[in-house]
Amino acid sequence: MRRRNCLPAEKDSDPELKLHPGSAASGPAEDPNMKPFRRLGLVGKMKRIVMLLLLVYVSVPVIVKLFPSIQAKLVFLNFVRIPYFIDLKRPLDQGLNHTRNFYLEPEPGLRIGAWHTVPSHMWRAAQGKDGNWYDSTFGSAHPIILYLHGNAGTRGGDHRVQLYKVRAKPDQVSIQIIDVRRVVIDQFRNSQGWGDSDGYPSEGVMTSDALFVYDWLKQRTDKSLPLYIWGHSLGTGVATNLVRRLCDRGSPPDSLILESPFTNIREEAKSHPFTLVYRFLPGFDWFFLDTISANSIHFASDENVNHIFCPVLILHAEDDTVVPFHLGKKLYNVASQSKSLSGHKVQFVSFPSSLSYKHKFIYRSPELPGILSDFLGAAHPVAA
Repeated sequence: MRRRNCLPAEKDSDPELKLHPGSAASGPAEDPNMKPFRRLGLVGKMKRIVMLLLLVYVSVPVIVKLFPSIQAKLVFLNFVRIPYFIDLKRPLDQGLNHTRNFYLEPEPGLRIGAWHTVPSHMWRAAQGKDGNWYDSTFGSAHPIILYLHGNAGTRGGDHRVQLYKVRAKPDQVSIQIIDVRRVVIDQFRNSQGWGDSDGYPSEGVMTSDALFVYDWLKQRTDKSLPLYIWGHSLGTGVATNLVRRLCDRGSPPDSLILESPFTNIREEAKSHPFTLVYRFLPGFDWFFLDTISANSIHFASDENVNHIFCPVLILHAEDDTVVPFHLGKKLYNVASQSKSLSGHKVQFVSFPSSLSYKHKFIYRSPELPGILSDFLGAAHPVAA
């Protein structure tokens, strides 16, 4: 036993076992590969980060130019579905207890999802009713708004749902304008998940879909009742395309409402916050704007208003950063000087920055119902 107890002492006293610098006992050995990083220092690391960012900065426009379909996806944002985890078949879950979900087929085998909201005073009668009951309401004496929403998300987006609930003031216009029926379509079709509609988005497809729904509505309603078209953001481009086609065939809608509109997609892309870091890049137009045009995406509302003859209302918030205020104002200036709109009411309503309505919260304005009542009533008087 004593012999075993002495072993540690003997090892400690052995001169061959004394610690030397760099031995395992002095700590983990330094990896030779780490020495360059130790010598790199803060300045060197910053240079590497800057070089990486510069590489990314240069690569993005090159990739967009080589793969134009990427630019189309950035315009439509059809891969973005917000809010998530909602059942579009159940608008009741979004607080719309007088709304039904249904589908239309503009092309064989392809469907687009839609919501049909009846006037709010009919909510009790709407409880538990099926599609046949909703179809019967097209014969009622209430105007219709065909609403074309903007890119990204679905017809169930919160700011869109809140807008569906906006009503005109009963003391400022005839009874038939107090509540209107609204038909909202997910006109941005994508088989990969834009709403629950089928197909792939393009400017031509969206315009054709909107025209199909408009004609579908016209066939089911009294021809003497007003049918209005309301577009928001990218939906304003679809709306002006639609109205131009309707005017070309001699059957304009009763009014066109443009919420947060732009002049054309090139000017909108150049003004969008996402392109801020590239606006001064040599060849910006060639890399980005020409690529949009190569995808046959134009949404030329400033050109369309020269072929439209119906009342036009433009709503725009001064603090809108997505579609800058100056684009909406510019579109109004073009429309107000349009020969085709001569004799029709063209109105521009701005909302001060202090209200913080930005791009999608104009529905919060307590003045909006009155604005709509005044405009729609003056544009298309209806007997009580």
